[in-house]
Amino acid sequence: MDSSTQAFLAAVLGALVASCAMLAWHLSDRQQHRMPPPEAPLVPSGVAAVLSVLRSSAVVVDENDVVVKASAPAYAMGVVRGRALVSDDLGTMVRAVRRDGQIRDTELTLHRPHGPERTVSVRVAPLGPRLVLALVEDRTRERRVEAVRRDFVANVSHELKTPVGAIHLLAEAVQDAADDPEAVHRFASRMQTESDRLAKLVQQIIELSRLQGDEPVASPMPVSIDDVIATAIDTSAMEADAKEITLLTEGAEGLKILGKEDQVTAAVANLVANAVHYSDPRSRVLVSRRLVEDHVEISVIDQGIGIPDGEIDRIFERFYRVDPARHRSTGGTGLGLSIVKHVAATHGGEVRVWSVEGQGSTFTLTLPQHPVYDDGAPAPLAPTRPEEPVASHPNQEERP
Repeated sequence: MDSSTQAFLAAVLGALVASCAMLAWHLSDRQQHRMPPPEAPLVPSGVAAVLSVLRSSAVVVDENDVVVKASAPAYAMGVVRGRALVSDDLGTMVRAVRRDGQIRDTELTLHRPHGPERTVSVRVAPLGPRLVLALVEDRTRERRVEAVRRDFVANVSHELKTPVGAIHLLAEAVQDAADDPEAVHRFASRMQTESDRLAKLVQQIIELSRLQGDEPVASPMPVSIDDVIATAIDTSAMEADAKEITLLTEGAEGLKILGKEDQVTAAVANLVANAVHYSDPRSRVLVSRRLVEDHVEISVIDQGIGIPDGEIDRIFERFYRVDPARHRSTGGTGLGLSIVKHVAATHGGEVRVWSVEGQGSTFTLTLPQHPVYDDGAPAPLAPTRPEEPVASHPNQEERP
């Protein structure tokens, strides 16, 4: 083969190689153009890391109202179910923020099908061109405390206004009856009654304000239940004598608890006073104590008017009275049982009630037993079946 032929064949071969290379490049370029570019992550990694450590409920929603990221509290609170927002109001806010890009704040009520309503504060803001961020804080407890505080102030104002107004009117009556010694004596006696009631109300408000945090008792000391009951009965002895009510005590002696004696005494005294207030003349009130496992139970049993079934759950509320029309004559303030409830809570115990309308009531204050007596001897074990109080009401079912 001559040199010219070899040169021609080499040129043709080079052209074929070049054509194949160009074809391969075009195919590769076309393949690359057909593949979509890799998408950036929907929620930036830095934002996702921040949301994961927030205590508040955080929810990220995309342009289709689909939840793409939500913190654990958001699910626990019921803000999110699956990939959707539960609250229609919150969804409306998210769409409004996506539309105009303006940050919005409001307070909403979350209605939950299997739980109580929650009051939440919501802050919704845009998070990039496609996402919206909603931060939700649970304000239920704060709003409930505010409502309780408002009710408390309103009730205190009302309760204080009544005896203060009565004293003012009685003072005017005394002035007008200055020449009538008998009338002056009668009005002065009424003034003393109202002033005593006012002093009692103020004292109970002070006691309740100290207890309502339900914090455990600081530096508890041994408290003799015998002394507590003796003081409580002595406090109501005069009123019981006036109504010819017999005050009885029974049960194990020498029992002790750990706590504050003045608080426990106030709680038992309130139970005894209530029993005397709402018992008929010439009836009996029994105060018993017994050891049940490692707790001391103090029960106050009366033969009074009893409590309707529908009212039992509310009687420990502040200022609540089963029959508001009766408290003027009995001198009640509506705070006694609330004080008992808080004393039980601060001492790690509880208070419960059994009652039948028209037959009587039993209030039982249960407090942890003091583990040892003063002499260092261990506390005795509770009997397997504690004895029931010897004084019971006839024709009644067994009391707690």
